[in-house]
Amino acid sequence: MIYLDNAATTNIKPPSVYKAVERSIKTLSANAGRGAYDLSFLCAKRIYETREAVASLLNFSSPERVVFTLNATYALNMAIKGLIRERCHVLLSDIEHNSTLRPIYKLKDEIGIEFSFFNSDAEDLFKEIERCVRPETKAIVSTLASNVSGKEISLEILSKIAAKRNLTLIVDASQYIGHKAIDLSKTPCTALCAPAHKALFGIMGLGFCVLSKNTDISTLVEGGSGNLSKTPYMPPALPERLEAGTLPLPAISALYEGIRYIERVGIDEIAEKSKKTTGLCCDAILSVPGNVVYGNNLGIVTFNMKGLDSETVCSRLNDYGICVRGGFHCAPTVHEKLGTYDFGAVRVSTSYFTKNSDVHALARALKKISKY
Repeated sequence: MIYLDNAATTNIKPPSVYKAVERSIKTLSANAGRGAYDLSFLCAKRIYETREAVASLLNFSSPERVVFTLNATYALNMAIKGLIRERCHVLLSDIEHNSTLRPIYKLKDEIGIEFSFFNSDAEDLFKEIERCVRPETKAIVSTLASNVSGKEISLEILSKIAAKRNLTLIVDASQYIGHKAIDLSKTPCTALCAPAHKALFGIMGLGFCVLSKNTDISTLVEGGSGNLSKTPYMPPALPERLEAGTLPLPAISALYEGIRYIERVGIDEIAEKSKKTTGLCCDAILSVPGNVVYGNNLGIVTFNMKGLDSETVCSRLNDYGICVRGGFHCAPTVHEKLGTYDFGAVRVSTSYFTKNSDVHALARALKKISKY
């Protein structure tokens, strides 16, 4: 099998990640913060070490404000619904995933917020976003990279405008984190949301939301927290305020080792290899006459083949043992922008472990499929 759907979930993990999951299940199967015994304390230690690892990766000084969630979608719902609590105007990028779009539509229906989009292709993005901010704008919600095309949106620009206009800034780092460096000490935001299972090499079942200091956020769910059990409300302090119930310790342990692997290899080395492999994929796809490429960045190459719908291309690549994704990728506004709203697109997505031979196999398969 040749796996080229890493923008959904990385398939190959560093060996240390597999070992951490097994070790966690065998030796750390207890509840952190729910028992005054050594094993419970060891579980709590690993959880806090992982908060520190996330904070270190992002150059963020407050590990206690790293809140663990089920996934990035949950983190984005928590941030959007917990920080935007009154009628206002919200500005979004025009390349958002449904993980941000659907919570925004929910708030439109429930509390009457208004929202609009800025043009991510604008030649001067700073001026474009400034132009779109209204007197009633209270928040910007934006991805840092499209899951369809890999197109990036500068956190530096978003951060500067949010600070200048005193706006809440919620960013979706799902397709960016692990590919390139993020420095929250230089480019702060109100909330940064991401999953563990993509370029951070973790496993499914974990995401996180990193919240800036002095952020007043309401809870999305309530339940047991391991402390202040007599009060009917969630504790006021982070992270317990937002972490109701038992945390997924095997997934947290996997994230810890995934981040440590990135630190050992170096984020710049990962970014450089991703750039080269992405370029090879793009060249392979364009070597087939009639193929059209819509995006080519951060391990993602999105394209269509002449005369074939995207799902058919995926099915035929599967016949050659190659895994890619077709369709609409939970991002309708991106397809409107790319002109693929009626038929979707094929997405090839690489990882640090993608080999050149994988790309060569893709090229051979596409050439054969084009001759059907």
